[in-house]
Amino acid sequence: MTPTSISQALPATGRGRPGYSRAQVISEAVNEFNAHGYEATSMGTLAKRLGITKSAIYHHVTSKEEILQEATDLALTSLEEISTEAWEQTGGPKAQLVFLIKGSIAVLCEHKAQVTLLLRLRGNSEAELEAMKRRRELTRAMIDLVVHAQEAGEIRPDLDAGVVGRLIFGTVNSLTDWYEAGGKLTPEEIADTTAELVLSGLKTATPST
Repeated sequence: MTPTSISQALPATGRGRPGYSRAQVISEAVNEFNAHGYEATSMGTLAKRLGITKSAIYHHVTSKEEILQEATDLALTSLEEISTEAWEQTGGPKAQLVFLIKGSIAVLCEHKAQVTLLLRLRGNSEAELEAMKRRRELTRAMIDLVVHAQEAGEIRPDLDAGVVGRLIFGTVNSLTDWYEAGGKLTPEEIADTTAELVLSGLKTATPST
């Protein structure tokens, strides 16, 4: 076989394609993880999706776990910042709770792919276990804020704070199933609707006259 016929017989490679930045590689990997599962996605699969070689991917990252860690860290750090800022808000515990709900929705809408990946972790690696631990701490902070609002008499005290806190985050996290950027409602409108819906169910009873 001549050199020309050999080159014609070989499959097309990524040579000549535009290069990818590290951020682009990680973004595409997260999309692949969400579409097919983290465990089921190999570096070879990702290379095929990008149209480049595995060695080109390893130029940007050292492992699949590094991609997972960086992606989930982006989501978690953003959520942790909102949680910290919520406690610093003035106006009382209810206002702080509203800030946390709206801020969490803003993070989810901005980093939907990363939050989706975070919610699907199973704890099969050290990186996953660490991310899940940080997620539990966020839930604990939400529950603590619910307790704070109950003790201040700003929301119903008869409801279990743990259930309320987890249901709030469950409502927020459900956006990963249906939110699409550029849709009918803006993230701000979704946040306003969610906060109003949650707080209306937590209102304290009006004393009868």
